[in-house]
Amino acid sequence: MCALEARTRLNQLGLPYGRKSKTITPPCGEFSRRDYLRGVIDADGSIGHTSQGFPFISLTTASTAIGAYLCFYAGKITGAERSMKRNARDGVYNILHTKEAAQELGTHLYYPDCLSLERKQTAADSLAAWIRPATMRMAPDRRRWTNSEDRVLLRLNNNAAAAKELGRTEKSCSVRLCRLRTGQVPMPTNGQ
Repeated sequence: MCALEARTRLNQLGLPYGRKSKTITPPCGEFSRRDYLRGVIDADGSIGHTSQGFPFISLTTASTAIGAYLCFYAGKITGAERSMKRNARDGVYNILHTKEAAQELGTHLYYPDCLSLERKQTAADSLAAWIRPATMRMAPDRRRWTNSEDRVLLRLNNNAAAAKELGRTEKSCSVRLCRLRTGQVPMPTNGQ
């Protein structure tokens, strides 16, 4: 972009100068959230169907702010929570929505006559055709572990007893206890 005035205005809205993959953030001030995120998906996201035929929308980003914003916004639209963790190879976030969540997000972001890349609009439109097979079960909403549950799990140190007290499966308690002991998740704090 050659016009200094345009570059300056974009910078004032939160678009940094130079390399920006890690430092870019959503704009400051008033803006159309869904149009902004559609632009982000157009530029750095993917829309389509997996090899198994499931609809998906994904975003790969190095920016914590952009990743967190997409997770928050998409969560409000679809009800699907996504956690963020940089991958080990590239140090980027890979945020994925599939099946009904992808359909809802695609319909919301790529509404009729919106400004978007034609191939992304076509791909988003194709998501709506997918119907969950009657034999495919729907995964229940994940229940996040709380500090108090972690403390009970560590205190009891018994998967069966913890599962009964916490209303969780033994397998869930076993995996969480292993993750606590190996440092894959932080030990509970005194709050909550």
